[in-house]
Amino acid sequence: MKTLLILVGKTTNKHISACIDDYVERISHYMPFEMTTLPELKNTKSLSEEQQKEQEGEMILKQIQATDSVVLLDERGQELRSVEMARWLQRKQASGRRVVFVIGGPYGFSSAVYSRANEQLSLSKMTFSHQMVRMIFTEQLYRACTIIKGEPYHHE
Repeated sequence: MKTLLILVGKTTNKHISACIDDYVERISHYMPFEMTTLPELKNTKSLSEEQQKEQEGEMILKQIQATDSVVLLDERGQELRSVEMARWLQRKQASGRRVVFVIGGPYGFSSAVYSRANEQLSLSKMTFSHQMVRMIFTEQLYRACTIIKGEPYHHE
């Protein structure tokens, strides 16, 4: 199963970026994984929040194939414990479909992206910066991979 993480905008904090890069490298030992970073919109002061979401949504949807299983990381999504995420990921892997995770821009997703999504996951009821969400998500994906393989990274 191929897995893709789509991000809107670059990770600007070099420490967080280094952590993300480390987890991406670790994940790649378990499954084909890549990240696609979409450029941030320019001249956003002249755009409403809704217009920004629409334009970001168009860029996101261009990256998605018809057969993809699309999972939005969204504050209203389902929360899973790490072990539950590992089981969830195993089911996704068994489907044979490419899984595309999406972390949107600062205002969330357009209605078109929500309509295309198959699922929504939340990392926490707390709010994190988009930069932190990227790091936390890649760590949790790596953790799920180690749980699936029965490796000692995760402790119950």
